[in-house]
Amino acid sequence: MKKFSLLMMLLATAFGSFAQEAAAAAEEETKVVIPDPSLGISTTELLIITLLVFSIILLFVAITLYKSFKVIYQESKNPTPYKTKEDRRLEYEEWVKLNGEKPSVWTKLLSLKPLSAEKDLEIPHAYDGIKELNNPVPAWFNVLFYGTLIFAAGYLYYYHIGEHGERQDDEYKTEMAKADLAKQKFLAKSASSVDENSVKIDPSQIAVGKGVFDANCVACHGAAGEGLVGPNLTDEFWLHGGSVKDVFKVIKYGVPEKGMVSWEKNMSSANISAVTNYILSLQGSKPANPKAPQGEKYDAAAAEAVAN
Repeated sequence: MKKFSLLMMLLATAFGSFAQEAAAAAEEETKVVIPDPSLGISTTELLIITLLVFSIILLFVAITLYKSFKVIYQESKNPTPYKTKEDRRLEYEEWVKLNGEKPSVWTKLLSLKPLSAEKDLEIPHAYDGIKELNNPVPAWFNVLFYGTLIFAAGYLYYYHIGEHGERQDDEYKTEMAKADLAKQKFLAKSASSVDENSVKIDPSQIAVGKGVFDANCVACHGAAGEGLVGPNLTDEFWLHGGSVKDVFKVIKYGVPEKGMVSWEKNMSSANISAVTNYILSLQGSKPANPKAPQGEKYDAAAAEAVAN
């Protein structure tokens, strides 16, 4: 029994080994052959080739950047001026065609010719290769020149031949006569005006002066000149001098610090002269209730002697 069991175990082992070998043989027959994609290049060789290609690309990029930065640096240090494209000059016919119109009146008046017409203006002869153009005097210059000749002829006839106008010497005499006439009118007008240097005692003005005094001076000096707010005008004492010129000056310019207003703008010089003569005529009249004397005593005879 033991032998039979041992024999069965050996057969099973042998059958298992045979089955494994048969399966291995069948697997060998059905196995698909896959080609090697490495083309015979190992992984190390492939890595080296990749690094070489990347280095070449990196070197190319570095060279490009170097050139770019070099150009930028040179331009920042020495900028290259920008050159604009020069416009092509148009010929006269092109200009006319472009504007769609004929030459202007101004162009015709100045007799301007285009450069394209230069060939038509050449005179058919030359000296040592030098050509001459048939370019006549412009019409505007002829008009101006002959106009000056006509003006000169008219001027000569009007002032020298026909003697219709005044020449310089005659015009000078006329202007001097006009100036003399204006001077006489000014002197005649000035004769009627009086100032503190030309005023004189004139009894004929006393009546006019009384009317002026009554209208303007009574409030301060009284109806008879006896003095109220202002000083007494009938005595021999004066605050600012008692001559005709002194009285005229006080009335004309006033004495602001004493309350005496200026009558220069409100009273004519003739009226100031008249009221001055009236005030001087009040000397020694002795009105009622006279104001006390003010100022210094004025002696007309002594003042006249000193003046002479």
